[in-house]
Amino acid sequence: MREAQMEENQVSLECCVTINNDNVVSRDLEGEAVILNLETGTYFGLNEVGTRIWALIQEHRSLGRVFEAMCAEYGASPEALKSDLLQLVEELRAKGLVGVSQRDDRKETGS
Repeated sequence: MREAQMEENQVSLECCVTINNDNVVSRDLEGEAVILNLETGTYFGLNEVGTRIWALIQEHRSLGRVFEAMCAEYGASPEALKSDLLQLVEELRAKGLVGVSQRDDRKETGS
């Protein structure tokens, strides 16, 4: 039972991410972002790559799609990109800035 629970909570490229819009605001400051959880007062700073990931999450939600975009944009190895992406999403989730689900419950809108 505990192992199944851990698998369910694990962040993977099959997950979708939602930003906790009711409690989270972000601002782009010259290519870097600052994210604030209004409920807890916790803030989180992102470098340029983290800021790009944040923008891609807002655009796609699907971590698989975010990963594909990152592979197309950056010359780093896919393994390094995947590791960095999943680690950042784990940190964002731990700070209460995003929610992670195993699938996207939104209906595709064609956009």
